[in-house]
Formats: sequence, structure tokens, C-alpha cells
Amino acid sequence: MAPNPEYNSIPAFHAKLARSRRILAVCGAGLSAASGLATFRGAGGLWRNYDATALASIQAWEKDPGLVWMFYAYRRHMALQAKPNKGHYALAALAKRNTDFMCLTQNVDTLQLRLPALPALAPAAITLPPSEPHPLLDPSTPLPPIPPADLPHCPRCATALLRPAVVWFGEPLDAAMLDAVDAWIARDGGVDLVLVVGTSGLVWPAAGFAERARRSAGLGTSVVHVNLDAEDADNVRKLGREDFAFAGDAGEVLAALLEPVIGKWEGEERGFVR
Repeated sequence: MAPNPEYNSIPAFHAKLARSRRILAVCGAGLSAASGLATFRGAGGLWRNYDATALASIQAWEKDPGLVWMFYAYRRHMALQAKPNKGHYALAALAKRNTDFMCLTQNVDTLQLRLPALPALAPAAITLPPSEPHPLLDPSTPLPPIPPADLPHCPRCATALLRPAVVWFGEPLDAAMLDAVDAWIARDGGVDLVLVVGTSGLVWPAAGFAERARRSAGLGTSVVHVNLDAEDADNVRKLGREDFAFAGDAGEVLAALLEPVIGKWEGEERGFVR
């Protein structure tokens, strides 16, 4: 099937948006990149010469829990310094104006586990001016091993190690949550529009939600890819007849795409105004 000849036309997308009643958004790390948070698969995918995707695994945890805790302590520190960007506000505004909207995210912008400051993880909480390199990111600076005794432990038994409250690569998501998403997708004739924002579409099962939505409503579902590489030739060839692709900063692109529904951006204080 040939791609939509107007795959990157904002007016054509707006026409589809006007006909769409049920909308699903699937968001990845690219959505938060504009807030200063490095992506797993982008230019910031290496941390001290470690592949960040390899550190987000049970294998890394079993090998060196101290290293994994330091990695997540740093990411948590950076997330707490970051602010939502225009893309986050755009999706929040869409949720207010469209009551049949679901937003799924693969991101771990703030860890759910709240812990007191631990001396062993203090290097992760250093805040420096943008012009100064962070010593924790310099592979030439030795990172002393952290003994298990200095890591967070279960508050009940005081012996078992706690781990970051995230789902790692190779681990299953909560089955009840997945069933609830599938039920929502299949309800009321399926989904009209799927916004795939800031993600390569490689991580499952989140990557499969767009195709599930397409199957739920047949050929009428449009999948809309919004990321820096969306309009590359290889990606465009994979588009369906009703699909769209818009390359660029996710926040700026979403604001333009959703403008007929959410209005124009007038700053953080006023948000989107129609």
C-alpha cells in the first residue's frame, strides 16, 4: 500500500483531526528531550561509556546494583530539575478538551520511589552550570564501587535491596494494565487517531499499541508519527494510506498539529487558549 501522498500536510492532518472522536497517544523519550532529558537511543544514550539500555536491565542489576542505582539517581536528579515542555502541555490540553483520549508513556521522568538522600549516591545530585561538565559523566573520572550495605534496603525486612521503581528491558508490564488498555482501544468501534510521539517505535509492548488500534478500527485509523526522523525516506515508506509523519521537535510539532482543538500557546501561565 502506498503512503499517504499528504503524509506531512498539516491541513490534511487537521481535516482528519476534525473527524476523530477517539484519540490515543503513545509517547517516548523524545517528548522529554526538549526538557533537557537525554533519550536512551539518541545522542545521550551513553552514560560513562555504558549503553544506557544495558544498564536498564535485570542483568545489570544483578552484576552491579550500585552502578545501576547511581545511574538512576543521576537520571532522577536531572528529571527533578526539568520542566514540562510545550508538548506535555499540549497533551494535557487535549485531555481536557477530548474526554475520549488516552495517553500512554514509556518515560520514567520521575521515579515513583521517594528515598532520603544517601551519602553513597550524593555524586548524582550535583548541580553544575550548563557550561561545566558533570564529573559523573566523565568516564575518565573513577567511580568508586558502592557496597550493597550503602544502598537502599527494604524498610520492612531491612535486608533485601530495593531497586529503582521502573520496568526494565526484558520485563513484562502489569497484565491488568495491559488488559485495560486493550479494552479501551477496542471499545466503541476502535480508535480514530494514534499519536506516536518521540519514540522510535521499537520498544514493546508499547510499540504494538498503534497496530492494535489500527486493527480495532480497520483502514480508518490514522497513525501519526512525530519525531526527529519521522520524515526520513525509510520511515515514510512504512506509512499506511491514512498515516502521517511530521519531523521536528515534539513540543513544537504537537502544538501546531493540535491547534484546532487546544488553541494557541500563550506561555506557561495561560497555556493553550482557544
